[in-house]
Amino acid sequence: MTGHRPPRRSLRLPVLIAAVTALSIPIAAIVALAATSLRDEAIRLEATSEGDRALCSSGGWELPPEKRSPNMMPWVVSPPSQVCIFGSTDFPDTDYSTVGVLSKSIDLGDIPPEGVEGHDTRINCVAEYYSITFVPEFSSWPLTNPQQIDFKGIDAKGQTELGGLSQDWVPAELRARLSESQRTLNKQILLLALGAIALISLFGGVVWLAMGWVLRPVEAIRREMADITEHDLARRVPVPLARNEIADLAATVNATLDRLEAAAEDNRRFVADASHELRSPIAALRAELEIATTHPDLADWPAVVDAALADTERLQHLATDLLLLARLDHTPVATGYETTVDLTNLVSEHTSRRRSQHTLTTDLPRHPALVRGSLPLLDRLLGNLLDNAERHATSTITVRLTTTDDEAVLEVTDDGPGIPTDDHERIFDRFTRLDHARTRDTGGTGLGLPIARRIATTHHGTLHASDHPTGARLTTAIPLDTCGVPKVSYMA
Repeated sequence: MTGHRPPRRSLRLPVLIAAVTALSIPIAAIVALAATSLRDEAIRLEATSEGDRALCSSGGWELPPEKRSPNMMPWVVSPPSQVCIFGSTDFPDTDYSTVGVLSKSIDLGDIPPEGVEGHDTRINCVAEYYSITFVPEFSSWPLTNPQQIDFKGIDAKGQTELGGLSQDWVPAELRARLSESQRTLNKQILLLALGAIALISLFGGVVWLAMGWVLRPVEAIRREMADITEHDLARRVPVPLARNEIADLAATVNATLDRLEAAAEDNRRFVADASHELRSPIAALRAELEIATTHPDLADWPAVVDAALADTERLQHLATDLLLLARLDHTPVATGYETTVDLTNLVSEHTSRRRSQHTLTTDLPRHPALVRGSLPLLDRLLGNLLDNAERHATSTITVRLTTTDDEAVLEVTDDGPGIPTDDHERIFDRFTRLDHARTRDTGGTGLGLPIARRIATTHHGTLHASDHPTGARLTTAIPLDTCGVPKVSYMA
């Protein structure tokens, strides 16, 4: 039962959102700063151009203190007369905040004003200056109603009073001019915002098209990979002409397909060779038994049983080798059951119990050669190398073990015909036999050296053939068990 697969989502949309967001933030900040600057400039222009100035003069009769009533003003006998000269708009009903300067009193002498008795009556004149500046409160929001803006009135004494254009006492000329200024500011900010939106939209369209162009090779690779099956591994994905990451991806995919095709071909060849190797002893065994059962009186039953037992034993060895090779193929790096193996002791014990038809000599170090790995597998590696030397040697087999700073080097040499240089790698192919005159009974199955190399690579080591003056030499190098060396083990 498979899980629910989420719907496919294109990469273009999240990239577009990220790119537009990254561009929109600074552009929005620039638009906000520009709108604020336009608003401040409009406020500055209106604040310097709009205001009201007036110069007023007033006068009244001054009576001596003894002639004043308790509730009478100090110097006004009759309502003062006032004359104002305005610099701009006349506001006759406004309660002005003025800065007044009291003039010097003038003695009227013997000419008292009408209705005033006494010769000690004086007249005073006062000059007053009136000033107010209107500072409009323009808005940077482009949809602001031009008729609803507010302003501040600042008089000569620094006092501030808030107002609005909707108030009745605001002159029509002032209302019209400030409304037109807000309307112009709205248009400027709106055009600025529309320009920013157009720029972001253009950028988003370019990103969308660019992502489509960039991802087109990826989509071609995906479609080709989706059509490739295990029976059609010869197909390859298209590689873009441009030398970029996508071209590297396509090349890597093709290299992976090459390895998969080679592995599949090796597996098919391995199955075919294994079937052939198994079929031969089975066919021989069946033929021997059929002949014996057809002529039971003429059959040498002890010989028939011995031959059948030999064929059965051969089948058992072949099946064991195939099973081990399959397990090694599915275990590229052996893990678990980590143990330390002393190769010096391993070689000494293996050669001492081995029964050989040739002279077997060893050259071992006096100190242990410790490696991380599997004792059964390493013993099998040494056994396969010695089995190969037994089949090729003339009289002598030599096993030499040495150590370097970080490796243990095991060499197995024989005095046989040697291995041609062109076949140094081919001998590690499965079911390979260099001597075509050999029979399968004497030439082995062709799996010994492939299994030995696979064991070496499983332990992060190497196994290769090299030239030797008197025969063949197979050299295995395995990392020592020191700090920093990969630790590997495998349970056979």
